[in-house]
Amino acid sequence: MAANLAFHIDGEIISADSRQVYRGMDLGTGKDYRDYIVNGRQIPFHLIDIVDAGYEYNVFEYQKDFLKAFEDIRSRNKFPVLCGGSGLYLEAVLSNYKLIQVPYNEELRKKLQDKELVELVEILKTYKQNLHNQTDIENKKRALRAIEIEEFCKNNPNIDTHMPEIRSLVAGVKFDRLSRRKRITERLKQRLDAGMLEEVRELLDKGLNPEKLTYYGLEYKYMTWHLTGKISYDEMFEQLNTAIHQFAKRQMTWFRRMERQGTRIHWLDGYMPMEEKIQQIEHWLEE
Repeated sequence: MAANLAFHIDGEIISADSRQVYRGMDLGTGKDYRDYIVNGRQIPFHLIDIVDAGYEYNVFEYQKDFLKAFEDIRSRNKFPVLCGGSGLYLEAVLSNYKLIQVPYNEELRKKLQDKELVELVEILKTYKQNLHNQTDIENKKRALRAIEIEEFCKNNPNIDTHMPEIRSLVAGVKFDRLSRRKRITERLKQRLDAGMLEEVRELLDKGLNPEKLTYYGLEYKYMTWHLTGKISYDEMFEQLNTAIHQFAKRQMTWFRRMERQGTRIHWLDGYMPMEEKIQQIEHWLEE
């Protein structure tokens, strides 16, 4: 849908997938390069295949790389279409605040460790009265980290925390639960038939440590376990299929939380014809 939308509004795709950044991890991350060809035209895409497998890319790097891609696309008068992907990476853009890598402050943590959540919230308010990000005060751990970040920024005023405000229209494609489960299982079978297991074997043959490969989760974890003799092929399929279903459920939970915290997601029925989906999004954009 993102590629078809980009075709109609003269746009380019920015991926918000935390694993599609890795080269050589194609079938297992669902890159589906053919989806980027619409009516014979290649839709440009960004932040796919940008680092080698084995590297541990993170959300701080993603936000920085996103801004470069976003500004590049806008400078050419094209329309950025963000397609996810990973909820954390989506929120790194939609939240409109710049992430910075803040070291742990052991002295501050020791000072605050015995305080209750309500006390930590009041301390956080001394740094900023308007607590826009409600996840900062969900529990003591988050509140303590939020204070730690604010204290770091206070003591390092020259750090650039500016994030350009990005006005976004957020649209999602939703299938009913039974359809989603069927689609997940069918897609897993298709990927295995297309050589997904061989892709993982090739990564291992190139010297990628099995423990490092399981770091990437889901497909890579279970297929590595199979290829290293820990589980059979049938065990791999059943366990992986279950894990992907569970992951999809967690994704929907994440998106519902985003909605509760103020992100309006315009949901589209997955079975709606593509042309109708695009017309609906263009209507929302005009509004």
